[in-house]
Amino acid sequence: MKKYSPLSFVAASAFCLGAAFNVSAQAAAADLPAGVVALVNGMPISQMELDAAVQESHQPDTTRLRQLIKQQLIARELFRQNAEKQHYDSKPEVQQAIDVAKINAETQIYLRDNLRPEAVTDAQIRARYDEIVGSLGKEEYKPRVIAVADDATANTVIAQLKAGAAFDAVARQYSVAPTRSAGGELPWVSFKAPVTEGKTQGLPIALAQAIIQLPVGGITPTPIVTADARVIVKLDAKRPTNVPSFDQAKDAIRAQLKTLALEKAAAAFIAEQLQAAAIRQ
Repeated sequence: MKKYSPLSFVAASAFCLGAAFNVSAQAAAADLPAGVVALVNGMPISQMELDAAVQESHQPDTTRLRQLIKQQLIARELFRQNAEKQHYDSKPEVQQAIDVAKINAETQIYLRDNLRPEAVTDAQIRARYDEIVGSLGKEEYKPRVIAVADDATANTVIAQLKAGAAFDAVARQYSVAPTRSAGGELPWVSFKAPVTEGKTQGLPIALAQAIIQLPVGGITPTPIVTADARVIVKLDAKRPTNVPSFDQAKDAIRAQLKTLALEKAAAAFIAEQLQAAAIRQ
């Protein structure tokens, strides 16, 4: 099955051609084979392909969305046909993309068929839930962070914040943390006081200590030095800790433990494969 990719140009083209598609859609619908939503110069676009594209869009499944995505699929198929008529399929960059896609598919399917992660038990889920609940403090905090690589950049960031620049805008400009695109926003976190090593929800202890000491709206006046960064923290909000029930949390914990089990199985499998291989580098 062809994989749908929501390319902006294809979407724009489909929108522009939407009227033309709609004119013939109702008249031709009765003549389509079962399981086919459109024919483009005789080439079918299947219901399964449309369903997959709707699911991959991560938008509410509505009649309007389905019509829009169907138009995008029609536009893409039309472009593909015209490109092949002009032998774009033989261009080196296209062949390279095909080779990369083939390697990725082979690797993913091979790993899917050969990894054997340990099953996650109900007892493990309960133990993890108890561990999480036991680590929570009376309050939880909503912080933002800006992480930079050196003191000079940290001083620039602090100067801009003191001059009134918005924290999220400065984060998007300077931060090297994964939260950069979200304006430095972190999830809600909670720690027991005093903060102790290993019970900081994955944050460096100095960062956790700074978070619980800040007033709402406050920003650390100097950067916090971690192993690989200089971090400026802002506290957006604070509230009493909301502890979810076990039934509310168990599905998320199960998914987390399954991911960890898969990562562990993958690491062991890779080590085994490397040990058996002849590699020079």
